Amino acid sequence: MNKICGWLDGARPAAPRVEDVASGLALMAQRLGGLSGSTVQTRLGAGAAVAVRATPGATEVCKDGALLLALAGEPEWSDDALRTRAAHTGMAQSVLHAWRERGPAMLGALQGLFSLALLDGDKGEALLAIDRAGTQELCYALRGTTLVFAANADAVTAHPAVRPDVDPQAIYDYLYSHMVPAPATIYRDVFKLLPAQYVHVRDGTARSGFYWAMPYVDNGPDDYARYAAEFRELLDDSVRNATTSQQVGAFLSGGTDSSTVAGVMAKLSGHGPDTYSIGFDADGFDEMEFARIAASHFGCRPHEYYVTPADVAQAIPKIAAAYDEPFGNASAVPTYFCARMARADGRTLILAGDGGDEIFGGNVRYADQAVFERYGALPSPLRGVLGGVFGHLPDALAVGVLRRARNYVQRARIPLPDRMEVFNHVEREGADRILPAGLLRTINPDRPCAFAREVYGRTDSQAMVNRMMHLDLKQTLADSDLRKVSRMCELADIDVHYPLLDTRLMEFSARLPADYKVRNGQLRWFFKDALKDFLPQATITKSKHGFGLPFGLWMQQDPQLGRVAEQSLDALAQRGVVQPAFVQHLLARHRSEHASYYGVMIWVLMMLEQWLQAHPHARLDT
Repeated sequence: MNKICGWLDGARPAAPRVEDVASGLALMAQRLGGLSGSTVQTRLGAGAAVAVRATPGATEVCKDGALLLALAGEPEWSDDALRTRAAHTGMAQSVLHAWRERGPAMLGALQGLFSLALLDGDKGEALLAIDRAGTQELCYALRGTTLVFAANADAVTAHPAVRPDVDPQAIYDYLYSHMVPAPATIYRDVFKLLPAQYVHVRDGTARSGFYWAMPYVDNGPDDYARYAAEFRELLDDSVRNATTSQQVGAFLSGGTDSSTVAGVMAKLSGHGPDTYSIGFDADGFDEMEFARIAASHFGCRPHEYYVTPADVAQAIPKIAAAYDEPFGNASAVPTYFCARMARADGRTLILAGDGGDEIFGGNVRYADQAVFERYGALPSPLRGVLGGVFGHLPDALAVGVLRRARNYVQRARIPLPDRMEVFNHVEREGADRILPAGLLRTINPDRPCAFAREVYGRTDSQAMVNRMMHLDLKQTLADSDLRKVSRMCELADIDVHYPLLDTRLMEFSARLPADYKVRNGQLRWFFKDALKDFLPQATITKSKHGFGLPFGLWMQQDPQLGRVAEQSLDALAQRGVVQPAFVQHLLARHRSEHASYYGVMIWVLMMLEQWLQAHPHARLDT
């Protein structure tokens, strides 16, 4: 929850008035947000300035000669010499020493959760970086020789060199992905860092790269007993290290990850922790039963709340305003109410289980896509025969098993990761039906998939499950789930830690053989087997569900919620962002066909309009 911002002007113009610099930093820092009790610290240098908003003692800011450093989070060194130095001089001074000694290469020895900005006003040089999992955020813009950076895109646009122009391409990316995937932001030519990415600026030129990658081993030694013992020890350590407050609680959905975190907390402390769970009075959405099973199993002190349609309607504007970009993950709503419940109970820190699926193989698509990958493993002549027989089967003949065979062949022919988007609403409807012609001419419909292909291919692993997890670490976790949880916890005024994203645990998971993640269609095979004597049996065997919101159903049932949605979509059409005919088509389909399916896109469009209303400084030119 600690955040940094600032700028470096490599041109070194005439020194601005101190009052003007302070005013600019104050505006940027205001847009950073933060927890109650956080304070702003500033440091000024030659053509450079940094500000941080943080709780006392949680962020380090220092100036050493021409160097300015802003360091947020909880970083640590993997290098013994640097760790020893940090113990004597403090973390910030050790970073400056490492920079002088190693330059950007120092990042390879930096781990933990962090964001940093290191500025050298004399040389016109800067280094920006975030942690390996992307739990911290950092955005930047380069305008001539001026580098502007901040923990969110809104704060970047508070600098006078950066115009808050909404990028039409980013609007399309948002509709496609339900968030704006990195490296883009909603603002034109403002970018955000990916996990483990750095940006090195010299002489007005930015060079980016990655200082670390998941060290996947596709076919490691099959040494289950050793792996299991190491896993249990690392799991204990990661939860212990994340529990930095006496007033700590835990999210508990009843899924594998949250149950594991709560269980380890109970094991380490000798008593069950306070856990916080959300339910829905809607068939197929409520998992409170599993949360109660886990709470009883570990002796937790459970706290429960059932979200109502009225809660959702009242929270929509507040949630939209909390994000620096449009954000369409509807599970932000239950996350917010869960975090708010914990804060009202006196908790100042809550542990979240996010990350387990993306490092141990828990997402359903990993098993689903393995079925389609078998087609590619067939001999080429056989694929040719199957493709000829089934690939172009006309609708009149495609009934029953023949239809399923045709669909299988057609999907199997699409390479990963594009294949995962065959049910994407924008793909199925067509961008030309959704967007007005003027907006459509300014966008590249392939960009979201191009972003995904880059991440999917940026790993040495040849195992499909590792490549898909590598993509999900960026796209599902850093771009969506971590932003969801962190922002909603901040809105509820409570800090959050992610023990399953401990660096050592992530690197351990990468060393596991690929078939330890998904084995014979069983998700998270190793994780669940290694904890079968620890977790409740119901947790081990439950199917993957998630933290979904029954918005599509409730929109039909609750007049207030329906009005908020329909008015938002009408306003968005009046802005020229979507075609009015598409809005009417979408609402009609929602009423007559599949409320939950069409409700997803209604939510995404509604939150875009709500975000625009909450950010009047954002310049939208359609």
